[in-house]
Amino acid sequence: MAMPGIRPAANPGAGSAFATMARPCGCCPLMRPSLRRRAMLAAGMLAFDVAGSIFAAVAKEKPMTLTLTSKAFGLNDSIPSLYTCEGKDISPPLAWSGAPGTTRSFALIVDDPDAPDPAAPKMTWVHWVLYNMTEDAAELPEAVASSALPEGTREGINDWDRTGYGGPCPPIGRHRYFFKLYALDTVLPELRRADKAALEKAMHGHILERAVLIGTYQKGR
Repeated sequence: MAMPGIRPAANPGAGSAFATMARPCGCCPLMRPSLRRRAMLAAGMLAFDVAGSIFAAVAKEKPMTLTLTSKAFGLNDSIPSLYTCEGKDISPPLAWSGAPGTTRSFALIVDDPDAPDPAAPKMTWVHWVLYNMTEDAAELPEAVASSALPEGTREGINDWDRTGYGGPCPPIGRHRYFFKLYALDTVLPELRRADKAALEKAMHGHILERAVLIGTYQKGR
């Protein structure tokens, strides 16, 4: 019972409990503006760090610079009949640039993954295999003869079981022809039977960059 003129003493425990219950936590919508600003600042710094890490990782990836082109046809264009079995069956002109500075030789494989029928391909037919083209080589002229290949070049075996270029001669449908140039960090040893499989095995672990030019061809009807 309270005595007249004297106020009851406040209950410290009850007051503390009420204050605790009334104080908003840092994760609720009632977060004080200062805490909300701190949280937003922390989130922004984290996002900046993540973005910086991604940018640094991408920057470390060296862009591919090797390119392969032909004056005779563009990427995914039709190969003129001059360079096929319906024409003179001569090799098209090729040129390349942008090889890494550590390149020691180049190799070339030309093949058709659509044989015999693009609608139901069963094999890849190899048309041309070259390797150990010198590091300063930058082109192959049209109808290049063995004697005119870059110094040191070795000729591989195509799927006609001979060296040299064999042009497109698809039995049915429009086929794709992949001209694949490889920049290597070494000069390969001379291969006993330099077919595509043997060359790919020898190149393993030595490819600095690869450039691809794709042409298509379908026989006239």
